[in-house]
Amino acid sequence: MWWVVVEEQRGMGDGREWSLSETFPQPDRETAEAEALRLAREYQPAYPWSPKSRKVLRGPGGYLVVVEGRTSTFHFRLSVLEEV
Repeated sequence: MWWVVVEEQRGMGDGREWSLSETFPQPDRETAEAEALRLAREYQPAYPWSPKSRKVLRGPGGYLVVVEGRTSTFHFRLSVLEEV
């Protein structure tokens, strides 16, 4: 079993912290990687509330997505992980 895991920044100002937001089980790695790419382009993070732009960066095992809002910038990670 493979998983796509979403971790994102939550909170405002100095109170920002990383949080596990969502998990999406997938039957195989290929499907998990396709789902991670789809989510990198479409997932709506908790913050910012009014996204203006999105930058998707691919790295080993997943994506880092930077979302610029009207007044602040937040980011989230999508990891493709195998259950052992």
